[in-house]
Parts: sequence; C-alpha cells; structure tokens
Amino acid sequence: MSTTTPVIQLKSPRLYFTGVMLVNPAPTDIVQGINVVIGANGAGKSTLGNILEKGWNFRTNVITSPLGKPSVKKIEFSDIHSLPGLNVEYYQQRYEATMNDEVPTIAEILGDKINTPRWQELTELFRLNGVEDRKINFLSSGELRKLLIINALIDPVDVIILDNPYIGLDQASRAILDDAINALNSRGFTIVLLVANPRDIHPNVTQVIPMQNLTLLTPLTDIESPARVQSAVMHLFDYAINVDDIPLPPAVDNEPVDVVMKITDGHVNYGTRAIIEGLDWEVKDGQCWALAGPNGSGKSTLLSLICADNPQAYSNDITLFDRRRGSGESIWDIKRRISFVSPEQSLHFHPAGDVATIVAQGLNDTTGVFIPLKPGQKELAMQWLRLLHLEHLAPRSISTLSGGERQMVMLARTFIKQPRLMIFDEPLHGLDYARARAARAIINHFAARSRDSRGRYPLSLIFVTHYADELPECVTYTKTLAKKTCN
Repeated sequence: MSTTTPVIQLKSPRLYFTGVMLVNPAPTDIVQGINVVIGANGAGKSTLGNILEKGWNFRTNVITSPLGKPSVKKIEFSDIHSLPGLNVEYYQQRYEATMNDEVPTIAEILGDKINTPRWQELTELFRLNGVEDRKINFLSSGELRKLLIINALIDPVDVIILDNPYIGLDQASRAILDDAINALNSRGFTIVLLVANPRDIHPNVTQVIPMQNLTLLTPLTDIESPARVQSAVMHLFDYAINVDDIPLPPAVDNEPVDVVMKITDGHVNYGTRAIIEGLDWEVKDGQCWALAGPNGSGKSTLLSLICADNPQAYSNDITLFDRRRGSGESIWDIKRRISFVSPEQSLHFHPAGDVATIVAQGLNDTTGVFIPLKPGQKELAMQWLRLLHLEHLAPRSISTLSGGERQMVMLARTFIKQPRLMIFDEPLHGLDYARARAARAIINHFAARSRDSRGRYPLSLIFVTHYADELPECVTYTKTLAKKTCN
C-alpha cells in the first residue's frame, strides 16, 4: 500500500464553488503522491479541482492542510487564454499570415522564464526544444497542452492539478508526461489528475477518488495494479444511446462524386518552417480514413487546407468533390459539403445563443457567426440533444458547461448536418469512456447507413486520433504524417 499522508483535507459534507455543490459523505483527503480523480463527464471533477485551488475562502467549505495554505495550481486546456499577451481571436486566424503580426511568440509570452535552466530541462523533457520563436497559435493541441504544463512547473507549487492531461497527447508524449509525473512525485510534489477514462489512471497512482453525480465516493487506496483499479471504476460509466433514434439528414447530397479530396505534392510553409512537404493523398467517395501522426506533424494544418480555412490552399494542387480548388467555387460551396470539429476550433469558439441554437447553427456552415435559424432547425437540434441525453443543457450558455459537456455539444453541432465529408480532428477530446463509445457508434451508424442505402446518404470520413482503440470500425484506410525535424 502506498503512503497516504494527507496534504489537503476536505472535511465538510458539502463543498461549493460558483453555484455548484459537491456531496462529500465522509472526509476526503488529497494525499502526498499521485491522486487520480475519475468520473464521467459532468460528475464534478473539474469543480473539485476548482475547490482545491480556489475554494478555501468559501464559508461553507471546511478545507485544512498540515502545510497551512499550500500553493495549488490547476491546469486545463482552455488555460491557454490566460497566458499574458495572448491575442488570438478566432480559429482561422492562425492560418492567415496578415492577421498574425500581433500574435506573440512563446518567448514574448513567457519572457525571462525561457532563460532559466528549468525551462531548458522541461522543454527537453517534453520534446519542445526550439519552441521559443514560434507564434502560439501555430502550436498543435498537444503542443499547447505540454506548454501549459511546462509553464506551471517552472514556478514553485505544492499541489499541481491536471484536468484531463492526456487528451491531445500522442503515445510518446503520454509516456513523457508519465515520467514527468513520476519525477515530481519522487521530489515530494502532490499531483492530482482529473480523468474521464480508466486507461488514463497513472501506473504509479497512490489513490483513486471516484466521483459520480457530483458526489465523492470512497477512495481506493489499496492499489494492487492499474488494471484492477480500472475494472473497479467501470461502473461509473453507464451512458448509452439508441442509434435507431439518430435523425435523418436534413438534406441529401446525391450528386455523383469520384474524388472527395485529393492533394498532390502538398506544401505549407510559415516563414522558413515547412509544416507539410511533398504530400500526396486521395480520398475516394465513400472511403473512411484515419489521419495519423505525432504532435506537430501537420495534421490540423492539412485539414485546414481541405476545409478552406487556410489561404495556402490556393497555392496547392487540391481537388474537392471532383473540382480543382480555385476554379471558381466559393468557400461556402466547399463548407456546405463538409462538417468539421477539432480541439482548436472549440478552444476559439465563443458563440452567442443557448446550446440548442449553437447545435442548430451547425447546419449553416459557419463557426462563431450567427445566422438566423430557418423553420425546423432548432427542432432538429433538440432531437440531437435528446439522443445524446443533453436536452437539460438546451437553454444554457456553452460557457457554463464542463469540458466534456462542451465537447458533446460540439459533436452534436457536427453530426446534425450529415454532409458528404465529415472530418473529426480528435473528436473524443475530453469525453469519458462511455460517451466516447457512443460517439463512435454514431459515426459507425452514418457509415453503415451510407453503404446500406444504395448511395442515398453518401458519406466520406477523415478521423484524427492518437489511439487505435478510438477509431470507429468503419475506418479502413490510414494516412500517416511524419513530424519535420528542422525549422
């Protein structure tokens, strides 16, 4: 049994943070070592992290520590917006050279921190050497996550809380993060990992705190093996959907198409840095592809060419839906036939309106631009919300949702149109085990319906993930990108 020396003690039976109440039936300790808090999306994990970091002065919360008031730092993906000097307003901005003049480099954001031995040590550990001169909006989601963790570890801290730290990281980066957590643990730091998937339980975990329905359950401290712990927490994930209730598409694109997407000798450069070089790839109508490659290999940049978000598409030989790009079609002609979701898109997505309206806007080919809804669009959005058990979120602002709830809303927004080409860039980002399984089931259903309906609902698919077990079974082709080794 690992040590269970308490560092933070949650003593009150109710814990509050900004209008959310967690039930704490018995006093719960955060112990020295590696603590894993696990539960489904909406279970209260992020709220617990906020309480540990910022809830000490709430009159209703009884929180103590043998250290007095320890220094606690919580990190989540959206924290990138809190970095000083950050001025990235919208998703496509990073691809528009003239709009990036005011976007700072990593060196400009972090200042003197990059001149410290600790910075050099951490960037080498996380394989971010030479990142200092890059503009922040050119980093991939995995690179952004590693940068946030490095930034937090430079300053003195007693307890570090990582909210879904593994999402967006490739296998090599996951191993690097595990090693870094082990190193911190050996130096006496206390680590709290908030995770939504049993596979993300750290191999050297000290204790596991399950959460369900905004309630802290009895911690598991007798850790015999990660596999046994994973089995012990599977009951937390009981979410399921009925794919027979998936709505039909609001419109059907039956125009015969041979080549959905083709790029020949593709290239993208930013200054002297080559992101993509000599790329050849063809996606035929009805094919389902995986797009693979390590963090920073250019996957998201490639997708930006396909989705008409990157002006460098005009300098490339790209065919979309049997038509050479730049031959007179508008951006909206392209976007009408594509649905797309990605972590970066979600990160810079600040829409107006309630959740139901945001989902319905997925029918209108825009991101972050409000277009008046047509009759029946909001009703279709509600069908999707009911299918995904999200109808209770319909009147809320997306800014009030947990990370997993927000991602489910973004998926509903992507699913609703069911166009000719669906592009999923790490679509399971932040989803718990059961909701990720449900999302894959929906994608498989789309593909099966396309094949079983004699072409009535033709569909092609590109799916990006770092993990083979996340791929829907309908995916039968793979394109792998390699990361460039020089700038």
